Amino acid sequence: MRALLIPLALAGLCQAAQAGDISSVYTDLDCKQDCVTHAQAEEGDGDWASLACSGYRGYPVLVAYDDARESLFYGFPSSDMTSVWESFSSFNSAGPKVEWRIETKGDVAVPFAVIHRRSISNPYDDNKPTEVLLVAKVAQPDSHEGCTVGLVLATGNPDANDQARKLADDKARSFACGTDRHVVIGKTPDFGRVDN
Repeated sequence: MRALLIPLALAGLCQAAQAGDISSVYTDLDCKQDCVTHAQAEEGDGDWASLACSGYRGYPVLVAYDDARESLFYGFPSSDMTSVWESFSSFNSAGPKVEWRIETKGDVAVPFAVIHRRSISNPYDDNKPTEVLLVAKVAQPDSHEGCTVGLVLATGNPDANDQARKLADDKARSFACGTDRHVVIGKTPDFGRVDN
């Protein structure tokens, strides 16, 4: 019996060594202080802008603003700075804090997902926006693949943060952007993706 337990214990240690520790780090997102505008509408050309913002340890946050709607991309975009437009159909804005889910293996800490609170306008009551936690895959320097993994209704949901972290930890690393469908927990406002 002891001879059988030793290989099982060693197998368990090998799996533990391969899996990294997961933790959260929080960064601020203030478009007036933390961002640089790299494109914007000319006079009479509508109301849009594209900003590059500081994120976590060199991982940027790209904010695309168009007609009171925002699409955010976390991590490294392609060389031409384009990213997929993903946003709610109603007016919306991103919260001032970004939660980065970090996997640490030895001395290497890599952000693989973010959880970011979004506020979506309520067509029936301007004073009561709907709060949603958006879970996104972070684009890495070598792959540039980042996108929304899921949405978690936060309004009236005391478990929203735990649900969003579980979703990020379980799905983000293996999520195939453009192929896999994002997960929705709760009744969230309409959300869409437009590929460039």
